[in-house]
Formats: sequence, structure tokens, C-alpha cells
Amino acid sequence: MPTNFTVVPVEAQGEEQGPLRQQEPGEDEEKERGAGDGIARESSPFINNAEIDKGNLYEGKNMALFEEEMDSNPMVSSLLNKLANYTNLTQGVVEHEADEDSKRKEVKVPRMGTFIGVYLPCLQNILGVILFLRLTWIVGTAGVLESFIIVFMCCACTMLTAISMSAIATNGVVPAGGSYYMISRSLGPEFGGAVGLCFYLGTTFAGAMYILGTIEILLTYISPSAAIFKVEEAGEETGAMLNNMRVYGTCIIILMAIVVFVGVKYVNKLALVFLACVILSIIAIYAGVIKTAFDPPDFPICLVGNRTLSKRGFDICAKYTESNNETKTTRLWRLFCDSSLLNATCDDYFALNNVTEIQGIPGITSGVLIDNLWSAYSEKGSIVEKKGQPSVAGSEDTKAGGLPYVFTDIMTYFTMLVGIYFPSVTGIMAGSNRSGDLKDAQKSIPTGTILAIATTSFIYLSCIVLFGACIEGVILRDKFGEAVNGNLVVGTLAWPSPWVIVIGSFFSTCGAGLQSLTGAPRLLQAIARDGIVPFIQVFGHGKANGEPTWALLLTAGICEIGILIASLDSVAPILSMFFLMCYMFVNLACAVQTLLRTPNWRPRFKYYHWTLSFLGMSLCLALMFICSWYYALIAMLIAGCIYKYIEYRGAEKEWGDGIRGLSLNAARYALLRVEDGPPHTKNWRPQVLVLLNLDSKQLVKHPRLLSFTSQLKAGKGLTIVGSVLQGIYLDKCAETQKAEENVKALMGIEKTKGFCQIVVSPSCRDGISHLIQSAGLGGMKHNTVLMAWPQSWKQTENHFSWKNFVDTVRETTAAQQALLVAKNIDLFPTNQERFTDGNIDVWWIVHDGGMLMLLPFLLRQHKVWKKCKMRIFTVAQMDDNSIQMKKDLQMFLYHLRLNAEVEVVEMFENDISAFTYEKTLVMEQRSQMLKQMQLSKNEREREAQLIHDRNTASHSAPAVKASVAAAVPEKVQMTWTKEKFVAEKHKSKETNLSGFKDIFNMKPEWGNLNQSNVRRMHTAVKLNGVVLNKSQHAQLVLLNMPGPPKNRKGDENYMEFLEVLTEGLDRVLLVRGSGREVITIYS
Repeated sequence: MPTNFTVVPVEAQGEEQGPLRQQEPGEDEEKERGAGDGIARESSPFINNAEIDKGNLYEGKNMALFEEEMDSNPMVSSLLNKLANYTNLTQGVVEHEADEDSKRKEVKVPRMGTFIGVYLPCLQNILGVILFLRLTWIVGTAGVLESFIIVFMCCACTMLTAISMSAIATNGVVPAGGSYYMISRSLGPEFGGAVGLCFYLGTTFAGAMYILGTIEILLTYISPSAAIFKVEEAGEETGAMLNNMRVYGTCIIILMAIVVFVGVKYVNKLALVFLACVILSIIAIYAGVIKTAFDPPDFPICLVGNRTLSKRGFDICAKYTESNNETKTTRLWRLFCDSSLLNATCDDYFALNNVTEIQGIPGITSGVLIDNLWSAYSEKGSIVEKKGQPSVAGSEDTKAGGLPYVFTDIMTYFTMLVGIYFPSVTGIMAGSNRSGDLKDAQKSIPTGTILAIATTSFIYLSCIVLFGACIEGVILRDKFGEAVNGNLVVGTLAWPSPWVIVIGSFFSTCGAGLQSLTGAPRLLQAIARDGIVPFIQVFGHGKANGEPTWALLLTAGICEIGILIASLDSVAPILSMFFLMCYMFVNLACAVQTLLRTPNWRPRFKYYHWTLSFLGMSLCLALMFICSWYYALIAMLIAGCIYKYIEYRGAEKEWGDGIRGLSLNAARYALLRVEDGPPHTKNWRPQVLVLLNLDSKQLVKHPRLLSFTSQLKAGKGLTIVGSVLQGIYLDKCAETQKAEENVKALMGIEKTKGFCQIVVSPSCRDGISHLIQSAGLGGMKHNTVLMAWPQSWKQTENHFSWKNFVDTVRETTAAQQALLVAKNIDLFPTNQERFTDGNIDVWWIVHDGGMLMLLPFLLRQHKVWKKCKMRIFTVAQMDDNSIQMKKDLQMFLYHLRLNAEVEVVEMFENDISAFTYEKTLVMEQRSQMLKQMQLSKNEREREAQLIHDRNTASHSAPAVKASVAAAVPEKVQMTWTKEKFVAEKHKSKETNLSGFKDIFNMKPEWGNLNQSNVRRMHTAVKLNGVVLNKSQHAQLVLLNMPGPPKNRKGDENYMEFLEVLTEGLDRVLLVRGSGREVITIYS
């Protein structure tokens, strides 16, 4: 039922139409941004596609409420007006999507209906060369029953494909491009390009097949004397024929290319003439069949025994004749004997068997159908023999070569016949290819195509039965009609004359060849102009009127390959492959769209079902391998190569295709299947949330963090790259998009495969919290957070940066997520660097579930770290048996299947050094001063600088590496060398501390220091010394990250402990486990 619309006019009741309002300042900018909310709208062919007359938009005040919306969205009336004026583009012109941005060309309204526009073109393309030249031979060789099966399979395949095609073609407007357009928009650019090019190759080889058919008719049936290469010796017939095909084929292809180049309109005008030839020929066949019922034509066949003779070398079918009581030998005798004398030495078989003559066309009432029911497959070069005819075998050594028998030119078997026959049912796309010229494509394409297939299927199936019922089996198996004076076998059946079929088939094959040379370049042009296959874009260009000149040259070149093969029976299976692949993907497209039930899938053609499409797809695939398994594999390889090429090199196109929908459906299904809980230990891998810092231009501050991520992940598992912009989302909308583009670009450069998520939050702290809580989806959530150490936490203007860091550590712990903190991230290697030697050192202080063991193993899978050795250090206390610890650790690593050197470091307890007290004192004083005195910003900076200067004076640090200094000039890195550390450690506890008293009047006595802080600092200093001693030159050091204090007042002190712990090391990765086992010894 059509939907009813009621159009209600809205009147400006009592309101006069006022003058147009004055344009306010800044209004242009507002309009450029989009609607009133400043959000850009998606572009569409009907919305924002043309210049809108603003004056007309605001006439009257009825729609004043929607003024802001009308800046970007038109009123319904103007939308309907545009839709009414919308027309398809004509055949061969670039598709409407590619032409969206340019001004739409004015085209005349298409006038073709179902009959002229779809039915007749399909009929002309389906009926053709195979029907006239090979169908009788297929019936004779395979028998009526097997031929019926072959034709029924092929016709069922095309009918199911037509049903699927009708559903796709009626699901929206299909511009010119036909099958390519339908497949590419349903299955995506990769499948569309691959199948489109396969369909193009199929159409091109079809042109070659039609041209070969034309030459075969010309040289075999019309004018055999026109052959350039003559047969000089027996057995050379095939070679001479192939060479003639090549010469004549090349000439005809050049001639046809010139005709197509000069003007397609001549080809289109002649199309009706060619179609008339086909229809007249078929009518002549049916008329001939009817005539055989009461008056069979006289086409006698000559047999020796049961062997069929070629009538080209003799006229009388007898060994000798008697006239006036005198016996004379015939020309046939002289062909088999060494002289014309009756006592001459003759061929053994000829001498033992009688020469008989039978009727080649016994008629429909003769009962010959029973003899022709079963197959008669044969080897190459075997003689065509009549079943049931008496025969006496001659001596085995007698050679049949050179004798006037009818020989088979190729070996025949069922699957080969399928490959030869299938091209005769192709051509079902002729209607959809003309979709741009139809009055109502959505109505005409299904009706016309299905009716054409039904008509041609009836013609083929009836012809099989009628041929089997009317024509003698040996004539059917005689491919070139040698037994009937070189007549076309179908022609012998036709009425009123064989020449009706010969001339009709000649013109129809000529026309079909021209049609192929016209259609194939346009198809290539459509693919080239889509821009999805970069290397064929040159073929999108043509003459000023849009004629594809370069594509025509390529088509003629590929066609010439088919001509050089020269055998119709060899070319037919090649184009069968390409057409079958195309039809298979049409069925797949329909099945996928139906099963996905996408909202846009609303075909007007209702008589389809996914099971029919699936059956059609399976039948196509089966037929491909039935025809020729190696051709099928080659065709699939070609399509696969094109698919991968488009995937890697082609332009990104978003066509809302079914494969993308299938991916989304599969992703949804997989996400629902993934357990919402944590995975098993054996399946655990770091699913990383990378927290990036962006600068004022939304560029990433530390790109090496993404390099490290890709090295750690190697493309496996989940990676979410997140960042926080401070502010309100409505104000930061454009900046968010820019930041996302920058991050994605960097991810592409660093080959980090994952997702990007930018969050806008009033505070940086809340934004990070939101990311940690909500990043990911369902079971695909992160379990590890990776971030960079805030290098300038002491000097930064935002003194809350260290608070954000400590809170992030607490939140990851609360969320039971692992935390990785990369210190000196700018010194980490890029993906292009390669470490040729060196160590990855793991300092295993506290058991964290095995993260420290797993991370080096994952890193060493990447090329950067592949040659680094893994060393594991653990710390033994006074009461520990270090020798036993080492053995146990080696056994543990053996069970974990990890190769690593093991070392147990003994760390004895000793007195707390003056250096430790001094570090603690400086740390507490800074903290106390900032809290109590609440200095202004400038004073605070000056005070911090004073403390920093004093600290530097006491313990001068080495120069920062040049690369870091260049990258971050404002940052100061506190480093601590081993020598200075040892020298400081052995200083006397009575070191003069008067300098401190000069600066800090508030200095507490050592006894007043927080003993907990002193002990923590002592651990940090001692452990740093041990690590520096063993791992100062390691390529990477992994350390257990101590947890933050429970009392939040000591957060700043916690930062100082971590700073002291890692001083003097180039690359450090602080690791904090998630509280669960991530590595197991079990399989």
C-alpha cells in the first residue's frame, strides 16, 4: 500500500510580510560553521548541495522557529523539489557519487521501458554464438539427458543471480555502471574493484569469443576459399584453422575498435538489426523442426561400417557403381585404395565393411531421440561412429590418418562441456548496465531480466530435446558439419534454407562482438573514475564527449590475447570463470544484506530470500570448479590480488557497504561472546590505555610513547590512545577533532594499531579518571595504563601535575589495572632503531603477578629489542639464602619457558647515611614551606629555584643528554652518577650543614624528621646505588614501582622517593602490577 501524504498549507494569518532582516555582524561565520549550535552537518546530494536563496528562506514568519536549522537543512518543500528534478546519469558517464561536488549535467529524460530497455538487450546478449556453433555438438556428445542437466544448471545459476540482482537493483537508484556499481556499493570498494575488473575481463574475453565465432562461420561455412593458410597435408587442418583465426581475428578487432571509436551511436543503431537476425534464426530452427514431422530435409550421410565419412572429397556414397554392365570404382574407392582398379590394395577396414547411406535429419517422428539420450564422450582424434551400426574391426595397425573420416578435434568430457556452454547464458547484466537509460529502472530491471532468462532457458532446453529428436547422433557429434558437405549442423535443420542460420548467426556474432567492445571500456572507465584502483586511473580519461579512448585501446589489447588463443573451445572456459565469479559475488552481496537486515535494505523487488542467494552463490562456485579447477584457482588468485592491492594502496571509500556492516555485526557478536570478567591467565596480555600529553597546538608531546607501545604490542591485543583536553566540550569541539586527527596521524606513522579517544573535561584530573573508568567496550577493556613520567614536576607552572600523577597511580590500583610509567621517554628508541646488543634488566623486588617477567618477553618479539638479553635481578636480605634463591629463580624461569640470566644481589642493612638525612631534610622543608607560607606564584618559583640551586651546589649533576636538551630545553633533569654517589655516601656524618641554616631559618633538628620518610629515603638511595652498580649501561631497566602513601599529605614526598630511586638511569620503566597473576607455568 502506498503511503498517503496530506499537504497542509500554512498561512501567515494577519501578519504582513516584513522586509528582510539586516544581517548581523558575525552571521557569515555562524553560517559557515553550520546550524545555530555551530556543529557542521553531513553533506548530502540534496542537503547543502546547491546555493539556497536565503531571501526566500525567511519570507514570512511562519517558520521563524526553525531559522537556525534552515542554515544547514532545507525545508521539506525544497527537498522534494530537488528530488523531483533528480535524474540518473546516462550510460558511461561518471557515477553520481563521484560527480557530487561538480554541477550536475542536464540530461534528457530517459524513455526506454522494460521491453526495449531490458528484455531485448538481455535476449540479444544471452542468445548467441554457442547456440548456433556448439549446442548441437554438446547434445551429440553429452546426450540429451546430460545436456539437459548442463543447461538446467547454468540457467538455474543465472536465474538465482537475476533474483539477487533484482533485489540489489531495486534497493535505491542504480546509476550507470550496472553490476560493478551494485557489487561495490553492497560489498565495499575492495570486492567491488576485484569483481568489477573480473567482470571487465570476462566481457573483454567474450568479445574475443564472439569474434572467433564470426571467423569460424566465415571460413567454415560461408567462404572456405578465403583461408590464407591452406591445408597441404592431412592432419594439418587444426593448425591452419588456428592461424587463419589469428590473422582474421586481428584484422576484425582493429576494424571493430575503429567503428567503436568513431561512434557508438552506429553500434546502437545496428543492435536492432543484429537482434532481428537472432530472432529470425531461432524462428527458422523451430519452423524446420515442425517441417521434419512431415517432410524431413534430404541430408544423406555416408558411413563405412559404423564410421562417419567426410563428404568433402567425394560425391557418390558407394565403393563402385555399375552402368552398362560395367563396374567402375568411385572417388571414395580411390581415397581408400592405392589405385582405381578393383583388385587394388585397400584399407583393411574399408575392405571388410559395407558403405551405407542414412538420412542425417530423420525427423522428429523417427524415434532417433532414444539413440541420442546417452553420452558419447571420446578421445582427441577418434572417429565419429554411429551406435548400433554393424561393423567389422580391421587390423589394429591400420592408420586412420589421411582417410576421409570425421574426427573429433578435442577430448570431450562432462565438465569441459559445462565450461564451453556457460557463456551462452551470460549477458543477464545487459539490462542493469543500461539502468541509466531506463524510465523506471526499479520496475524494469527485475521484470525484463527474469523474463529474458525464462525465455532463453525455454529456447535452450527445448532446442536440446528437439535437436536430439530430429538429428542423427553422428551429425550432432560432427562439430563442423563435414558429413553434410560442410554445412552448419543447425542450418541443416532450419527452414527454408541453411543460409538463414549461417547469415543470421554471422551477423549476431558480429553484433555481440561490437557490443562487448562498446560495453567493456565503459565498465573500465567507471572503475577508473571511482579512484579505487590507482594504477588504472589513466583509463578514466577519454574524448571530450566522455568516450573512453584509453580504455578502448586496453580492451582491444586484452581481446587480442583471446584472439591469439584462437580456439573458441579454449576461450569459452576463461570467460566462464570471470562471469561466474561476478555472479557469485552478486549473490553474496544480496545474502549479506538480507542477513544483516541493515535499515537501508528495502528492495522494491520482494521475491527474494537469502537461501536463494546462498544457493546461487554455491552453484556459481561449484560451476567454477566443474568447468576447470585450475582456471577457477587462477581467477580467484587474480581477484584476490586485486582485492589486497585495493586494500593496501587504494583510496579509502565509505559507501556504507555490506562488508562493513558484516564487520560491525561480527564485532558485536564477538564482544557479546567475550567474557565480561578478566580472561584466564594463559590468555592475559597487556591491553593498553596510553595516556598522552598534548601541547597548546594539540600536538603530542612525547611521540616515543607511541613507539614504545607498538614495540610492546606488535599489533596484538587492544590499544587505546587517550588524552585529555581541559575545558568545556562545546567550546573545544574543533580542538578535539584536530587533536584526534593529530593523534591518529602519529599512530599511523608509529604503526600503532588501536583506537583514539580524546576526552574534554573541566579538569585534567577528572578527564584521566573518566578514561581509566570508561575506555573500552564490554570485554574489550584495557587492563594496563601506560604513561610518561612528569619530568618537570618540580618546575612546572601547574604545581598540581604531580598530584594528578599520584592520583592516577591510586586510581589504577583501585581499578585493579597494571600501571607502566616510562621515565626519560624521549630517550627511548624509535621503531626504526635496532639495538645490536645490550641488556633488558628486570629488578624484581616485589612479586606483582609476573608483569616484570612478561614485559621483556613481549618487547623482545619486536625488531628493536630482539637482540637484547634479559637479565633478572632480585634482592636478598640478611636472613635470605642467596644461593638457594638463585636456584629457585632459575627453576621458576625454566618452567616459565623464559631465557634470562639470573643474579641475586645482597643488600645488607647499615646505618642511614648523612646524605639520606640531607635528602629527606630538603624534601620535607620544600613541602613544609609550600604548605605553610602559601607564597605567591612568583615567590614560590623563586623559593623553589633557591632550593634547587642549593641542592645542585651540594650534589652537582652531570649534563643532560644533548637530544633531550634540544627537545625539552626548559626541563632540568636531576641525575646522579655512581662516583658522586659513593663519594657522598662516605662523607662524615659531621658534615658542616651551616649552609642549610643560612637558607632555611625553619630547619628542624635531625631528630624531628619524620622517621618513616627517612626510612623510605634510605631504601630509595640504597636501591638506586645497587641498580646503578649493575644496570647503569642497560638498554632498559624495569623496576617495581612502590605504591603511594596511604596518607595523602605525603604525595609530594612520594614523587621525590621515585626520583631518587631512578636517578642516573637512561631508560626506566616503572611497573606496578594489577594484583592478579599474568603469567603461568602451566600449558
